[in-house]
This record gives sequence, structure tokens and C-alpha cells, in this order.
Amino acid sequence: MGTLTALVLATPIFGLSLTPPNLEALPATIAPMAQFESSLSGDVDAEGEVDSESGESDGEVDADTEAKGPRRKKAPALDKEAYRDSIRKRARLAKIHRTLGITTWALTGVAVIAGTIQWRNLYAGGIGDNPCVKGNAWLGQSQCSGTPWFHALTGFGAGAAYFSTLGLAMAMPDPDNASEGKSQYAKTLRTHKILRWVHLTGMVAQIALGTYLANDGLNGGLDRANDYGKLRTLSIVHLAAGWVTMGALSWAGTIMLL
Repeated sequence: MGTLTALVLATPIFGLSLTPPNLEALPATIAPMAQFESSLSGDVDAEGEVDSESGESDGEVDADTEAKGPRRKKAPALDKEAYRDSIRKRARLAKIHRTLGITTWALTGVAVIAGTIQWRNLYAGGIGDNPCVKGNAWLGQSQCSGTPWFHALTGFGAGAAYFSTLGLAMAMPDPDNASEGKSQYAKTLRTHKILRWVHLTGMVAQIALGTYLANDGLNGGLDRANDYGKLRTLSIVHLAAGWVTMGALSWAGTIMLL
């Protein structure tokens, strides 16, 4: 393992689906917007009916609802009690999920910035004129050798937050199939789910490149003295994948929180 080992863990992502992109299969990976939480977390009365604020009822659809288009239907396999429990569980997990998602995003951003500083110090220039060689490395010359601990620790922290967020997302029920329909929220949620595949692509690219760069057994013993050009090119691709992943995370999170 070399200094670049930390890059493998530098920019994890959250809200990923490890199954084919079936928009009906998984819940949103970032907690729903305030109005969706309201629509899913309305109190259910003793008879299993959701109150008027929830946007769901077991009665007839009123004129306003018909004017807005077809409303979401709960899964027919769920009885009222199971449906009520699923809605309440989703609302409860959604609050935790959003907090973890924001935490993951923040830690990932810090890790990407730290990785950018590391790349700048080691590869921003030719083999004889990069900042480490010139003696003007950001955060000091100590950044030019050894393990970049700040970068590594923020990467580990982001990774832990990400996997916690992902696990929570997979545990969230979606009895209303929230991404279906023609409402603005449903369209936003579909975009959010599509962006997960950008996250996944970025994650796979970073893991593959980071593992290759950090292991002599895989890369044949590449080093900056003899293979500077190749390492620099691969590091540029690795860094670009990190920023694209961060951009997709920011987009996916913003559209759900606004």
C-alpha cells in the first residue's frame, strides 16, 4: 500500500442502489422533502385511515385530487394495519436518513478537497517542477511523503456515514410507490434515483483506480520517480471521478431538500 491508498476511500457516495435501476423497487436515498414527509407521515386513525394532511384516504377521491391527476395507490397486498406501520416506519427513518445523508455529503466534500490538495502537491506540474519538488506544497512539505492522515480520516468517516445511509435507505419501505405518477415530486424523485447510477459509476471508478494505484502487486511497482507520467494521468482520472461523484451527490441532495 502506498500514499494513494487513502484515495480509495476518499470520496464515497451515498444513496446507491445495488440492483438494476427499477424505479419502483427502492425508496429514495435522500430523505423526502418536507411535503412528502407530511404526506407519508400523517397520523392514521383507529380505523386505518390517514388524516387529511397526509393526502391519502380510503374514501372517494375529491374533485381537487382528480384535477391534480391520479393519486398514488398503496400496495394492494398490504392491509390497513401493515400500511399504517410502513408509513410510520418510513417517516421515522426518513428523518435519520436525511441527517446521515447531509453528514455524508459534508464529509465527502472535505475528503475530495483534501484529495485535491494532495494531487496538487504531487502532480500539478512535471516531474521536476511540481509543488513538492519546488518546496511550496500546500499545508507543508510533510504532505509530500507518508500517509496523508487528514485525507484518510475524512475518507474513512465519509465511508462509514455513507454505508450507514445506504443501509438505512434500503430499509425504508415505500408502500405508496412515491416515484410513480406525473406530480412534480414524483418526477424529482425519478431524477434523484437516476443520479444514483452516476454515484455508482463514480464509486466503482474510484475504487478500481485507487486500488490499482495503491498496490504494487497490481500496478507492477509503479513509482513517481520512474513512472511519473502514467501515475499523473491515472491520478487525474481518479480525481475527476471524485469531483463528478461529488457533483452528482450535490445535485441529488439539493433537488430533494429544496
